[in-house]
Amino acid sequence: MVQPVVVARKDGGYHLIVGERRWKAASELGYKEIPAIVKDYTREEMLEVALIENIQREDLNPLEEANAYQFLVSEMGLTQELLAKRIGKSRPAVANTLRLLNLSPEIQKEIAHGNISEGHARCLLTIENSQEQLRLCEKIKREFLSVRQTEDLVRRLSEKKVSRETKKTRTHEWNHIEEEIQRMLGTKVRINPATRNKGKIEITYSTYEDLERLVELLIYKADVGQRYKPSSISLL
Repeated sequence: MVQPVVVARKDGGYHLIVGERRWKAASELGYKEIPAIVKDYTREEMLEVALIENIQREDLNPLEEANAYQFLVSEMGLTQELLAKRIGKSRPAVANTLRLLNLSPEIQKEIAHGNISEGHARCLLTIENSQEQLRLCEKIKREFLSVRQTEDLVRRLSEKKVSRETKKTRTHEWNHIEEEIQRMLGTKVRINPATRNKGKIEITYSTYEDLERLVELLIYKADVGQRYKPSSISLL
């Protein structure tokens, strides 16, 4: 046996903590003795080690993993970073698995039953509305969508949503600002607000010479603005 099992003393005997599959394989092969490491664990430590060993089994579904992670973090006091080190995964991987618990109970059941994969579930997490999540989950099952197809669908839905919100956000104020900038630059300007406080400004140019003109104009105005920035004046 390459790696010994881990046991703890209990009631005059030993309690197997790590290496259940190794122990079963050795028993089936007729081994009478196997190498073991004896550890003196507290009850909490025994539970923690046993859970981590259980997590590393290959037959756990993503939701079982997520619940085990959650128990170790919330009940055993492990940080996500320490848990990641214990199970040999990256901290983002642990965080992503824990996020599955943010999905509705209905979708969690679909994950547990293997009707959708963890990859599908992560796509659903990018959708804020729980009813939209459920509708997309049903579409994934009904049309047997792959994870890539689901990612593409979610991206298209997101782009449509942003487009609708942009239309709602635009007001007469934006039109007035566009006209002012267009007069200053002498070319078409489009303001695309994502929200009230942020967005993008698109400046159109028709030739390379036009682009050079715009760049020089913007640099000049920025330079002038810095050199002739008005100072504050007290009116008292």
